[in-house]
Amino acid sequence: MLIRTRLTLLFLLLGGIIMIVASVAIYYSSAGYRKVAFNNRLVDKANSTTMLITEPNRVLEIDTYNPDKLFNEKILIFNSFDNVVYTTDYKQEIEGSPEILEKIRSGEKLFYKQDQFEIIGKLYTVKNDNFIIIVAATDKDGHLYLEKLRVILILVCLISLLLFFAAGWIYSGRALKPISDVIKKVDDITITSLNLRVNEGNGKDEIGRLAKTFNRVLERLEASFALQKDFIANASHELRTPLTAINGHLDVLLMKDRSPQEYKDELKSVHDDIKAMIDLSNRLLMIARTRAEGPDHLNKKIRIDEIIWQAREELLRFKKDYHIHISLNDSLTDCEQMVVVGDESLLKVAVSNLMDNACKYSVDHSVHVALHYTDKQIKILFEDKGIGISEKDLEKVFEPFYRGSNALSHAAGSGIGLPLVNQIIRNYNGKIEIKSDMDSGTTVAVILPTN
Repeated sequence: MLIRTRLTLLFLLLGGIIMIVASVAIYYSSAGYRKVAFNNRLVDKANSTTMLITEPNRVLEIDTYNPDKLFNEKILIFNSFDNVVYTTDYKQEIEGSPEILEKIRSGEKLFYKQDQFEIIGKLYTVKNDNFIIIVAATDKDGHLYLEKLRVILILVCLISLLLFFAAGWIYSGRALKPISDVIKKVDDITITSLNLRVNEGNGKDEIGRLAKTFNRVLERLEASFALQKDFIANASHELRTPLTAINGHLDVLLMKDRSPQEYKDELKSVHDDIKAMIDLSNRLLMIARTRAEGPDHLNKKIRIDEIIWQAREELLRFKKDYHIHISLNDSLTDCEQMVVVGDESLLKVAVSNLMDNACKYSVDHSVHVALHYTDKQIKILFEDKGIGISEKDLEKVFEPFYRGSNALSHAAGSGIGLPLVNQIIRNYNGKIEIKSDMDSGTTVAVILPTN
């Protein structure tokens, strides 16, 4: 069921309930008022009838000329022996049983109904003698009024329901129009037109906030698709290069017979290209893994200083010319200050990449790693005296396969290291900051929350 239909039916239901409750209240209030008013007329009639007791000579006058006579009026007067001394109920329609007379004598006034008659019984004392006056009548006008009122209220309820339905349909249509506009705009957005945005209106109500949130999602999708497009293009290029080189070396080997040394030289080149492909593939898989897992999977407590020492040892095992210096700041006074929550292998990859980059682009192949502790955070500084990074390149160093203009001619690389490090650190709810001066050096700060 459409939201507009549901809102209309809800509007109709609420309006119908209100109208029915109001109509019932009006009807029963009117019925109560009619009853009280007619009872008062019966009381007045009973009081005026006392003249039949106090002035017997006026009985004929009262009986023949009475402008206040009620419709279908019946009057009965009983003496103290429960004998009828006066009556206009010639057909004996009104019951004057001993039980009723006893109730009247005990309470002095009694209201009750009998068939279509509404009756009052009242006790009077005249000259030490007790009389009971019973006045009965039919409120024809009052019941006719209630019947007409009932018909009017039913018609008003039915007409009101129709008006409520029409008003609800129009109101819900106008209320949902911004959503309909958003839906129409969203239908126009495809993978090739992610640059389109929905109208945010005033941006303050719920619809505006929804549109604003959807636009932010579109911005992230557009950026993600653009990044994915560049990533696929760059990955294809990077993988094609070693494959083309391998194919070229093999073609050369197959052209003619060669000496064992020539075979060894070509196979060594093929081996280096294969190693480069394996390293590139591993880095691509590592990026995919870190993006897929997210921070929820990083829940193991590890010592960051142990990770740094292990990364240093493994890196120096293959890079004998590297110089890696590690120092602890005086702010570190407890081993617990160096405990973080995460994945040991991923963090080791991040630290190794930062150490390798610093040594690779330094003239003396050295890096100084310093650990600081402040405000429940561990800060790891990687400082080198290398070629530096320009301000223009700093804005893009975390994009996959992007390499600085001065790095291309200085050392080989794939441009995946820093994007991989950035993804790992973000999964730790940490952040990475880079400061650099051209031809002076670079400082990379990794900030991680401690346990």
